[in-house]
Amino acid sequence: MNYKGKALTIAGSDSSGGAGIQADLKTFQAFDVYGMSVITSITAQNTLEVKAIYDLPKEIIALQIDSIFEDIGVDAVKTGMLSNEEIIETVVDRLSFYKVEKIVVDPVMVSKSKARLLKESAEKRFIELIIPLAFLITPNIPEAEVISGVKIESVEDMKISAREIKEMGARNVLIKGGHLEEGVSTDVLYDGVEFYLFKEERIPSKNTHGTGCTFSSSITACLAIGEDLYNAVKKAKQYITIAIREAPNNIGRGFGPLYHNIRGIV
Repeated sequence: MNYKGKALTIAGSDSSGGAGIQADLKTFQAFDVYGMSVITSITAQNTLEVKAIYDLPKEIIALQIDSIFEDIGVDAVKTGMLSNEEIIETVVDRLSFYKVEKIVVDPVMVSKSKARLLKESAEKRFIELIIPLAFLITPNIPEAEVISGVKIESVEDMKISAREIKEMGARNVLIKGGHLEEGVSTDVLYDGVEFYLFKEERIPSKNTHGTGCTFSSSITACLAIGEDLYNAVKKAKQYITIAIREAPNNIGRGFGPLYHNIRGIV
């Protein structure tokens, strides 16, 4: 029996299993997509804190990418934690070499426990190199504010920010509205012509560790199996809403993980 598609996550490792490549691989599996990983950084973390971060050498990162493309091939790629300039430059170099079309960029900057996962010194390089590579970039509101320089307090502000980020070279922009204090969670997708709003119930929960990783990887999975962008975001929004609603309450004492084992979305 064959998988529906093949997806690659290029991201950091979360030892607690709730975010990073661990969350991505669990999500790919839920969509019946064969998941592969390139580890950029190793983190020692749990639901309470990030204790340490170790960035892998750029040569190892490049070899991981080459190993996958030279043999298995990829239908869609998701990038997550790209901690420093060397990692950013290496990932851009290899993905450009392999002419990858479907790249979903999750601009991982700060963890739930406020640990910095993208060095401030690398933010400019990220904007210059990674954003133009993105088929879709999926910042949350704090990330969108950093990238665009636009203060976001409403859905209209999200649209203004999305326009600014689109001008930086991304083909499509999805700004996630989870940080807005509203009754529903509204995400804004901009393709350079139209805005599309995706709304689902806001679920009050502290068990939201890995939400950004999971959302972007579910979009990646849908793209890998051939969904168009609108339907990929729509189905991913449904998936992440259920994953938050069904989040377990017996994992850790801080920001707990989501429930990834959801079937039947596609």
